[in-house]
Amino acid sequence: MTTSPGTSIHGEHAPRGGNRQLKRAMFLSAFAALHDPASRTSHDTCRARGKTHTQALLRPARQRINVLFAMPRDGTFYEPRTPRLA
Repeated sequence: MTTSPGTSIHGEHAPRGGNRQLKRAMFLSAFAALHDPASRTSHDTCRARGKTHTQALLRPARQRINVLFAMPRDGTFYEPRTPRLA
C-alpha cells in the first residue's frame, strides 16, 4: 500500500484492544437505537457530513460509554436529555 506525501502510516489498522463483548454490546445497542427518532436524526446528520454507517453508529455507542463512566464518577443517576430541535 502506498501513501501519499504528508500522510502517516500510523492508525491504519483497527484497534484490537479492549473488551470485545462490551464493544459489541454497545455497537448493537446503538444499532437498535436507530428506531428512536432522536438517534435516527443524529445518525442521518453524521451521514450527511460524509461519515460511513459504522462511524455514524460508533458515535452514539461512544456517547453511551461516556455516560456510563460519568454516572459513578459523579454519583448521579441517568437522566435522558431532551432532543435538540433543528
